[in-house]
Amino acid sequence: MSDPNHRPSASVPGSESTGASVGPAAGRTALRVVDVGPEHTDAVLGLIHRAFAARRAVEPPSTALAETSDTVRAALAGPGGLLTLRREVPVGALLLDDSRPGLLGMRRVSVDPARQAHGVASAMVGVAEDVAEHRGLDGVWLRARAELSDTVRFWRRRGYRETRGDGSVLELGKTLWLALEAPTPEATRACAARLATLLSSGDLVVLTGELGAGKTVFTQGIAAGLDVRGPVTSPTFVISRLHPPLGAGPALVHVDAYRLGGASELDDLDLDASVDEAVTVVEWGAGLAEGLAESWLDVRVERWGQGGAAALAAAGPRGVAPDAAARCPESRVLSLRPHGPRWVGVPLRSSLSPWVDVGVHDGR
Repeated sequence: MSDPNHRPSASVPGSESTGASVGPAAGRTALRVVDVGPEHTDAVLGLIHRAFAARRAVEPPSTALAETSDTVRAALAGPGGLLTLRREVPVGALLLDDSRPGLLGMRRVSVDPARQAHGVASAMVGVAEDVAEHRGLDGVWLRARAELSDTVRFWRRRGYRETRGDGSVLELGKTLWLALEAPTPEATRACAARLATLLSSGDLVVLTGELGAGKTVFTQGIAAGLDVRGPVTSPTFVISRLHPPLGAGPALVHVDAYRLGGASELDDLDLDASVDEAVTVVEWGAGLAEGLAESWLDVRVERWGQGGAAALAAAGPRGVAPDAAARCPESRVLSLRPHGPRWVGVPLRSSLSPWVDVGVHDGR
């Protein structure tokens, strides 16, 4: 398990999105993002003041310029903050907020005006999401001024969705994706059954995986968790099946899109007529089923030796044990990626992690 008090740092190699060329022969310049404490108060405060002083005036005015050494030092001594360095010169900073259970907030996201459009903000946001993972949290949130349309677009491009607003200020959030190892079919079903406790009418789950990877096994777990009438089997020759609830929960619509020629054939099933009243699971649905709902959950099931190990490693440092490849070569790796406002604030990681070590990633 990770030490929650450890302050990680990351070097972000320069590229079109995270750095800049320095002369025609100089190559790329790396950005270094560091999780900092109160010893960096002056640098963080200076960046906040420079960044917000250069922004377009808004009403009511931002309170960022009222930040003092005392307020910034207190924030850095508590939840902490991030400082971005280019050639060891501070070019970006933000303050972290741990006031909400299971979530990490970002405040005073600041980029030196001379370094705008050089990937500084993107680098900091990526590391902030890594910090949230490191602390065992489900997601991240922030506030943005509604009239600063470029700023709002920046966050939306990175998967952040609006959760509330009062006219002048929007609140945006993002649930981090996760990957976990399921060493047996029973573990796959158990994970899916636990996921089912988070599902409700109108939810769409898009399942992807090679033949025999375990997509139907995962659907069986969802069915068990929802307590619907079975049995749940592969619907390859019956493209869509409705499983009515045995109790007060939603029905399950189980679809296999493997033999469909395109989105138009999926439309012919009239799934949109039932999607608001049931939990809909579409196997082989990637690239076809996402249009059925504004929000959906992508679930990819992979064999350990056919992409699963790489997915687990990409998901974060908590995902892979050193001897895992030798211990469970036939394991499945389940990757869950939430899309849309429905999933903002949903505790995916904390709901699934009690039975297996989980890694998450920022979705970049």
